[in-house]
Amino acid sequence: MPERELLRDHTTLRLGGPAREWVRASTEADLIAAVTRADAAGTPVLLLGGGSNLVVADAGFDGLVVEIATTGIQADTDACEVDTLAACGGVVLTVAAGESWDALVAFAVAQGWSGIEALAGIPGAVGAAPIQNIGAYGQDVSQTIARVRTWDRVTRAQRTFALADCGFGYRHSRFKAEPGRYLVLEVTFQLREATLGAGIQYAELARQLGIEPGQRAPLDQVREAVLALRAGKGMVLDASDHDTWSAGSFFTNPHLTAAQADALPAAAPRWPQPDGLVKSSAAWLIEHAGFAKGYGLESDGSERSVALSTKHTLALTNRGEATTEELLALARTVRDGVEAAFGVRLVNEPVLVGCAL
Repeated sequence: MPERELLRDHTTLRLGGPAREWVRASTEADLIAAVTRADAAGTPVLLLGGGSNLVVADAGFDGLVVEIATTGIQADTDACEVDTLAACGGVVLTVAAGESWDALVAFAVAQGWSGIEALAGIPGAVGAAPIQNIGAYGQDVSQTIARVRTWDRVTRAQRTFALADCGFGYRHSRFKAEPGRYLVLEVTFQLREATLGAGIQYAELARQLGIEPGQRAPLDQVREAVLALRAGKGMVLDASDHDTWSAGSFFTNPHLTAAQADALPAAAPRWPQPDGLVKSSAAWLIEHAGFAKGYGLESDGSERSVALSTKHTLALTNRGEATTEELLALARTVRDGVEAAFGVRLVNEPVLVGCAL
């Protein structure tokens, strides 16, 4: 009997046991057919793009893993989506779910298309971007999405969602709210033709660019600055650097009620949100609850199986020979420590498959 495919070979955490079955779908027809067959047979399905937002159990996945490997980018510089641009003069970009997100950002910047340049360096596939509503450095993907075409696994029919119907929120969407129901087939973006990006509102990025907040910078410089910042935090994949053997930010920044925010120490970051809640910094809470960068390493700096990144406290890392259970134990320690210190319960960002915190 041939060896079963191991999830650890397909996730950025390099964790996860075997899949019972594995299919690599390189066309949209193959993708829909594989999922439909499994659904009809009652077989559990795990949809795998770049594997950057998954924590898979050591026991693996007792079902069918469908690796989404579809490709294709179509650009229409004459189109203008209704109500998504104040004026025409942009490009409508339709991208297959299996395309690399970071490669798409590089392509758009090279073409002089603005809107996603600050999302450089985020690993994973395009199809995962609307599910998580990925974001960084003042941009999130919902700001440029025009529509998302999906396969509805309940009705067994294609369904296209316009921007207004996607239910986007902070690291959230209707696709995340109904996990597993919608198989993203392609995403259509509305980007602007420009040599400069929008005004930089994120202070850290403005400093990296050497400009004042609110000023604009060339697209390629914004992309390079973001990549430099992410690399400095261990957030750009590097097989030789265990600080990058992670799922990126393990916890989302908490959105708190006014009373919860008032209860935090005076120095804690607070960013009022349009919905009346107050966003704070998960990284700040983790550090001030006693979990410094590298927490989990031996006192002499030698490696343990899991630890917080030595570059960024939001990343939980596999130091080379970890198990998923060891990583989850560290996550529980950090989560519970923050709750004990500040009364805030952090929520994991990656999807947990066959395991739980």
